[in-house]
Amino acid sequence: MGFSVNTNAGALAALRTLGATTALLRIAQNQITTGLKVSSAKDNGATFAIAQRLRGDVAGLNAVKGSLDRASSTVDVALAASEAVSDLLIELKEKAVAASDAGLDTASRTAINQDFLALRDQITSIVNNASFNGTNAVNGTGTISAITNANGSNSISIASQNLSLSGGTVLITTTQSISTATLAAAAVTDIENSIANLNISLSALGSGANRLDLQRNFVNKLSDSIEVGIGNLVDADLARVSANLQALQVRQQLGIQALAIANQAPTSILSLFR
Repeated sequence: MGFSVNTNAGALAALRTLGATTALLRIAQNQITTGLKVSSAKDNGATFAIAQRLRGDVAGLNAVKGSLDRASSTVDVALAASEAVSDLLIELKEKAVAASDAGLDTASRTAINQDFLALRDQITSIVNNASFNGTNAVNGTGTISAITNANGSNSISIASQNLSLSGGTVLITTTQSISTATLAAAAVTDIENSIANLNISLSALGSGANRLDLQRNFVNKLSDSIEVGIGNLVDADLARVSANLQALQVRQQLGIQALAIANQAPTSILSLFR
């Protein structure tokens, strides 16, 4: 092309180069601001879609953690109640064995029986109040369940126990007493069987609590691994971005200089008319 005051090819080329550099500079600045190399679908649609799906998995696992925590707390309360009932049964056995002595005087038997009745009724109080978040796992009515995966399709269920008087585990009745040696002897048998049954319930609840803890640890590790994976996909290498930013800023300055030089070219045409 000859000399022209209407079209400046050099300036257009310099402007395109400067625009490209400015666009790259804008990307680098956005990465520094957000810490992400893929902060929107505009940056990389496929990678952004994968990252969003993984973020959804992490959100689901956060809900799983909450569910497992609630179930663990429910089991912890049930275990505390079961251990308390176990301690009461041991005390009841002591009272019943003492009352089975045929040579015991009436006043002593009456005092022991009163203690027995108070301890017996305390079992009911403990069982009725062993609730967490509205769930009672020791009165035979509550259900312990927790979701275990991000979409909620799998769960862990732990069988609840019935530690109520005459509930099947605890064989002592709501009216049982040790007011006579015969009744006391019968109570000893019931209490020993109750202790054996309760040990089975404690084992079941303890195993369930351990299972929940193992699942919680796994979910924590899985969530952490997914978050690391998301970071590998979308996080920016800020050291590299910082170095690139310096280079782009220099290129931008040079581009501005090149554009200024190109814009001065048409003025040389004036020398032809002197």
